Amino acid sequence: MEKRALALLCDYYEITMGNGYFNLGMKDTVAYFDVFYRKNPDNGGYAVAAGLEQIAKYINDLHFEEDDIEYLRGRGVFSDDFLDYLRTFRFTGDIYAAPEGTVVFPYEPIMTVRAPVIQAQLIETYVLLQINHQSLIATKASRITRAADGRAVSEFGSRRAHGESAAVLGARAAYIGGCSGTACALSDKLYGVPAGGTMAHSWVQMFDDEYHAFKAYCKLYPDNPTLLVDTYNVLESGVPSAIRAIKEVLWPLGKKKCAVRIDSGDITYLSKKIRKMLDAEGLYDCKITASNSLDEYIITELVRQGAKVDAFGVGERLITAKSQAVFGGVYKLCAVEDENGVITPKIKVSENIEKITNPHFKKVYRIYSKETGKAEADLICLYDEEISETEPLEIFDPQFTWKRKTFSDFYLRDLLVPIFKDGAQVYEFPPIEEVKKYCAFELDTMWDEVLRFENPHNYYVDLSDELWELKNRMIEERRE
Repeated sequence: MEKRALALLCDYYEITMGNGYFNLGMKDTVAYFDVFYRKNPDNGGYAVAAGLEQIAKYINDLHFEEDDIEYLRGRGVFSDDFLDYLRTFRFTGDIYAAPEGTVVFPYEPIMTVRAPVIQAQLIETYVLLQINHQSLIATKASRITRAADGRAVSEFGSRRAHGESAAVLGARAAYIGGCSGTACALSDKLYGVPAGGTMAHSWVQMFDDEYHAFKAYCKLYPDNPTLLVDTYNVLESGVPSAIRAIKEVLWPLGKKKCAVRIDSGDITYLSKKIRKMLDAEGLYDCKITASNSLDEYIITELVRQGAKVDAFGVGERLITAKSQAVFGGVYKLCAVEDENGVITPKIKVSENIEKITNPHFKKVYRIYSKETGKAEADLICLYDEEISETEPLEIFDPQFTWKRKTFSDFYLRDLLVPIFKDGAQVYEFPPIEEVKKYCAFELDTMWDEVLRFENPHNYYVDLSDELWELKNRMIEERRE
C-alpha cells in the first residue's frame, strides 16, 4: 500500500466548510459530533465495533503536505489565510469511543469527537470509512464463527476484497470478530493476524497425479500439512492419494497432525464419506477443512446436518460482507461549546423518525445484571448525569414510553472511554489477541436471544429522563 498523507482523504465539502468557518471567525468554536449507526447488519441483533486503532494512527499523523495545499490553491475557492492555517494543522481535540471488539447497538454513540469545528469536520470521512468497513467485517465474522459452533474459521477472502486496504484491514477486523486466522500474509506482518494456508489446485495440477503432488508437499512441510483433495475426484482419487502420502511420508517421521480440504461438491456428504475413509486407515488425527462460498447460514446447515468438518475457510462472503454491503455509520453534530465552556445542544429534525438525532454531549451506560452477568440494556445520558447503582433504576422505550423496566440488582459500565485528550492519545491499544478475547467476552455477556440470526431480540437502547425531555423539547421548539 502506498504511503501518503491522508489529510485530503475527506469529502470536498469538509474543506469548503472549513474554509467557511475560518473566514467567518468560527475556527475556534468547539463542536461535538457523534458517530452512530441506525440498523444492525443482516437484520441481526448487534454489531461489533472495530477500526479505532487505525483512526488513532490517522489522527496522530494528520497534517497537510505542501502539495496538498497547492492542490487546494489551484481550485481557486479557498482563501490564502485558510491555506496558511492548514500548513500547521493538527488535531487538538478530544475523542471518546467504545473500545474495539465492543458489542454495540443502533442509535447509541460509539464515538464522540469534541474539537474545534474545522478539525472535527475534516476527520469525518476517515473516521466513518474505518468504522463502517471494519465494524461491518467484524460483525460478519462474529456471525460466521458463532455459526461454526467452536470449529475454527479462517478468513480466505483477500483476492475478492474491494482493494488492498479492504483485504488487509478486513482480515484484521475478521480476526477481532472471531476468526482464527487469515490467508493474507500482509495482515500477519502488519497486525499480527496469524496467516496460514497450504496449496491451491494449481499445485496439484503441476504434478502428474495427486499422489505425487501430496507426497512432495508432505516432504516439504511435514508439520500439519493440509492437502486439497477435490482437484479431480474427491473420493476416488483425492482422498486415497492423500492417505497414501500421509502414511508414506508423515508417519515414518512420527507426524500425525494433518488435514484434507474440500472446496467443492456436497460438503456434508463428502465430509462424512471422507471421515469414514480416514478412520478406516487409522488417520484419526487427520482433520477435514471445508471452503467454497460459505457464510453463517450455510455453515449452520452443515453443522445441523452433521457434516464431519473440523474447520472452515470463508472468503468472499466474509471479506465483502456480501449479504450487507454497508454498515451505515453516520457522523452528526450534537452540540457546540462557546469560549466560556457553555455547551449548547444541537438536533437534526426529520420527517423520518429514525433520522432525528439525540442532542447534546452524552455518555452511554451499559446495565448488567449482578445475578447473571448479562447485559440488560444501554442507557444514553447527558454527559454530567450520574446514575446510582444503589437505587432502583427505571428505563423506558423512547418511542413507546409506557414500555418500562426497573432494575434493582445491577451494575453499570461506561461504554465510551477517552482515546484523545487535547490532541494527545491517552488510550493504549491492546495487542490484537487481547482485542479478540475482549470481543468474545463481550458476546458472552449477551443473551442468546440477542445473538440469534433470525428474529433476534431487540436489545434496549433507551434515553435517560433528562435526555428524553431535552430531545422532545427541542423537537417542539423546531415545530413552532
